[in-house]
Amino acid sequence: MNKDLTTGKPETVLWQFCLPLFGSIIFQQLYNIADSLVAGRFAGENALAAVGNSYEITLIFIAFAFGCNIGCSVVVSTFFGAKRFEEMKTAVSTALIASGALCLVLMLIGTLFCGSLLELIRTPQEVFADSKLYLDIYVWGLPFVFYYNISTGIFSAMGDSRTPFYFLAVSSCANIAMDIWFVAGFHMGVAGVAWATFICQGISAVLALTVVMRRLKTIEAKGPRKLFSWSICGKIARIAIPSILQQSFISVGNIILQGVINGFGPGVMAGYSAAIKLNNLVITAFTTLGNGISNYCAQNIGAGKLRRIPEGFRAGIKMVWLLSLPLALLYFTCGRWLLLFFMSDPSADAMHAGLMLLRIVSPFYFVISAKLVADGILRGASYMGRFMAATFTDLILRVVLAILFSGTKLGATGIWCAWPVGWSVATCISIFFYLRGPWNRKEQLS
Repeated sequence: MNKDLTTGKPETVLWQFCLPLFGSIIFQQLYNIADSLVAGRFAGENALAAVGNSYEITLIFIAFAFGCNIGCSVVVSTFFGAKRFEEMKTAVSTALIASGALCLVLMLIGTLFCGSLLELIRTPQEVFADSKLYLDIYVWGLPFVFYYNISTGIFSAMGDSRTPFYFLAVSSCANIAMDIWFVAGFHMGVAGVAWATFICQGISAVLALTVVMRRLKTIEAKGPRKLFSWSICGKIARIAIPSILQQSFISVGNIILQGVINGFGPGVMAGYSAAIKLNNLVITAFTTLGNGISNYCAQNIGAGKLRRIPEGFRAGIKMVWLLSLPLALLYFTCGRWLLLFFMSDPSADAMHAGLMLLRIVSPFYFVISAKLVADGILRGASYMGRFMAATFTDLILRVVLAILFSGTKLGATGIWCAWPVGWSVATCISIFFYLRGPWNRKEQLS
């Protein structure tokens, strides 16, 4: 059901809109967690290391899909809030066409160069073949990744966070069952994990796109609409490109980190692969809630209701901090048991690496969550330069410090210590930019 985010008490509106988003996050992450869990439990530590190693490269492709999602969602939200439905429908078709063209280019690049990337990050020989196999199958499923992201962006732009939740709930549970069936039943190893994800994401993408097209037909527009608009494509690109660059540079940074981690051997790689999936579950939760706040912000800017934005920011902070407390406590105190879900018989190196990562970063979830709420406001207002400045500061600090610290007596633990420093500095920058926004000065956006 479509929902107008420009009316009602901001805190209530955001809670109602973001709770289904949070549920969607859980099921979205089950795709990746299930892959690692099944690979580690049924195919061994090397298979877990291969999936985790490949995951860092898949994040580059996801960065492009996520950027298209955000660009489409913010522009469609603004038109929806302003009740300009003809332009809203043109924005949707424009985003679908442009994203399809971009996806084809990425598929060609992935087919040609994924092996070279694996060599670049010093993938150990014992996991290279499985890493390459996983990536080859993943690349052929990129159209599903792109069109699912575009569809969920459109749903969110129209205030509907429930429909994507339903799709994810069903497909994620199916993915877990197929992972186990293919790997434990048919003994397909890493290939089974990849094909299970391919099939389930494909079904989700087709269903989501079908429903969103039917939903758009029910919205009456006063005049005819264009199938494609270069002007609207430019508006989408102004949001999407910085988001893609941000996510891509983060992925490149993660690949550099993965190369540093690979130098410590398969044991540390496996521990990192398990722990980073748990950490990414939390960060993705905060990011997705930040995306919801972007939709809220964009709709209210389209409606000219800037006074509602600070109220939305305070409600967002309250939400993410309520989420941070139990997750930080869980990871800090029960990390060992959580890691054992991924590794049936972990080596000492694997367990130590995973535990140290969780215990070092989890107390700082309160910090990074505040940054991602502020980023949601900046992105919804199309302040992409400020948004990118904070994000790149975090990335550069984490990568540089991880390289430096890993060469000390701290070893692999030094890599994890770089996370809190980058998060803390970048959060200060994002909050500073938010406080200087026109919603706090009662001015109009230029």
